[in-house]
Formats: sequence, C-alpha cells, structure tokens
Amino acid sequence: MYYVPDDTERCGYYECKECGSRFLDIKIAPSLVCPYCGEEPDMEIGPDDEMPVIKEDAKLIKMLSDKEEVEKYDKLLSLAVTGGDFDWI
Repeated sequence: MYYVPDDTERCGYYECKECGSRFLDIKIAPSLVCPYCGEEPDMEIGPDDEMPVIKEDAKLIKMLSDKEEVEKYDKLLSLAVTGGDFDWI
C-alpha cells in the first residue's frame, strides 16, 4: 500500500486503468507507472536485450494541494483497502 509522508501539502490522486487501483503519490505527472501492477524497467540492458517499454497506466484524477485534503484522501484510501475503523469520520 502506498501512503504519502506526514505533513504532505501537495500530491496527486491516481487511478490505474489496468488494475483499477487508486493511490496517492508525491510525484505529480499526467500519468505514472502503477505501483501495484506496473513495473519500473531496468535500464541496464545488454547489447542483445530489447529496450524495455515503460507503461504508465496510472492516470492523474485530481491534484490535491491542501494539507487537510491530502490527509483526508490518505485516510479514505487506507480505510477502503483495510476495512479498518471508521470512527474518525
């Protein structure tokens, strides 16, 4: 599970079109490699190896730019994944 560090004031909210996972990331870009189903390619290749293809399947849904909003989304995603205690709502 991917969380943002405490006191993060700006991050991106992403959804992977391949596996459907939603996550927060401090990197903000129109698309990223999904941390759940994607694979960061190893760029150290030999002369007979093919160049790896980077699949950026996770698309930016929303940019969160407020500390309280980041904390809210982080807790909601944690709750959705773990099915944990919801008394904080």
